[in-house]
Amino acid sequence: MTSKTLPDLVPDAALNLPRESERTLPNGLTVIAIRRSAVPLVEVRLRIPFGRAPLAPATLLSQALFTGTSGMSSIDLAAELQAVGGSLAAGLDPDRLLITGNALADGLDRTLELLAAVLTDATYPVEEVSTERERLADHIQVALSQPTHLARVALLKRMYGTHPYAVQTPSPDEVRGVEPDPLRELHAARLRPAGAVLVLVGDIDPDQAIDTAEKILGGWTGTAPDGGIPPAPALETGPLLLVDRPGSVQSSLRMALPGIPRTDPDYAALSLANFIFGGYFSSRWVENIREDKGYTYGSHSVIEHFVAGSALLAAAEVATEVTAPSLLETLYELGRIASLPPGEEELEQARRYALGTLRLGMSTQAGLAGLASMYAGFGLRLEHLREHSAALAAATREQVAAAAAKYLAPARAVTVVLGDADKIEPQLSALTAVERSAE
Repeated sequence: MTSKTLPDLVPDAALNLPRESERTLPNGLTVIAIRRSAVPLVEVRLRIPFGRAPLAPATLLSQALFTGTSGMSSIDLAAELQAVGGSLAAGLDPDRLLITGNALADGLDRTLELLAAVLTDATYPVEEVSTERERLADHIQVALSQPTHLARVALLKRMYGTHPYAVQTPSPDEVRGVEPDPLRELHAARLRPAGAVLVLVGDIDPDQAIDTAEKILGGWTGTAPDGGIPPAPALETGPLLLVDRPGSVQSSLRMALPGIPRTDPDYAALSLANFIFGGYFSSRWVENIREDKGYTYGSHSVIEHFVAGSALLAAAEVATEVTAPSLLETLYELGRIASLPPGEEELEQARRYALGTLRLGMSTQAGLAGLASMYAGFGLRLEHLREHSAALAAATREQVAAAAAKYLAPARAVTVVLGDADKIEPQLSALTAVERSAE
């Protein structure tokens, strides 16, 4: 049988970006519409600034937003959306309330009408809020039993201290204490169009879609209080923070390193350095502690962006008995990437992965809508993808090495380990200073 050589990938081919139409409406809402006619659907993303909103009411509001208006129950809303092949849901992060959904392209008008009804006339019925409140409290209670959640909670507190980003999940008791009236008050004060961005992607005429949005959402008015969040503090290094989870058979290893915004000149080089270190399955960290030593089923590092700051986060779940060896190998890989330039082949593999995933992320209507909405939240547009793609393609070994030395040096890491402290503290103390969490 004759073997065939696979063709080379061509991620450096010209990036074909669709045209964005954009208009800021008189009420302050910015609408971005993009034609992507692969299937007769339209994706809807509405991003509303929501920083500094009280955490428990804001979280519950995101779950109860579609529980009814003065003219429609939650069942009515769901049935109306279903009739146009649509859906709408809301979620919350530290910076914004995000409403996501989709519908058949010819159902866009009705979908926006239902969205407008909720934005201007949500009533938060007592029984519906009670149901959502208990569901949310139960969900958080379950999360509090999961080591991945507990490790992230501990890392955020260690990274951000008294900054608003330090606590991103309310307690079950805080949620259970929220009544409908505070939700109505929060909605009236904060769900306003000024500064919000609506993204529409699909089988649409962009200018007509913006006209439609203006006609339907023009009656949504008002300005919210300033929700701007102060800049995130710089990471403060110190002892490894050990969070006790008695009886745990695994340890959750978490690290935070300095991150930079997407617009920083070093960002493409740091992105490539991160991929080489731990950002994808062929990375050094995965090869070391998964493939070579079998300490974990998987490890991963990613640059996480919030409006007020960015950080590079690394995570791995490892068996209790190899907690210290796993940390040692992690520090070794950070030291190696920070002190030695990557090999040419290694860099090219990471570069092709970065460029390929960038294109893959915008290959569907939903992916393109998500990217456009996410970028808009940081004041960017899709054209930034072209700039970032060019920077990834052009980054040299020397630039990647310089970014790694600047941001990935192990001395700059903040480290948290969640596990059975009595079993792992002695081994960790042989490597570094350890401080037990007081909580």
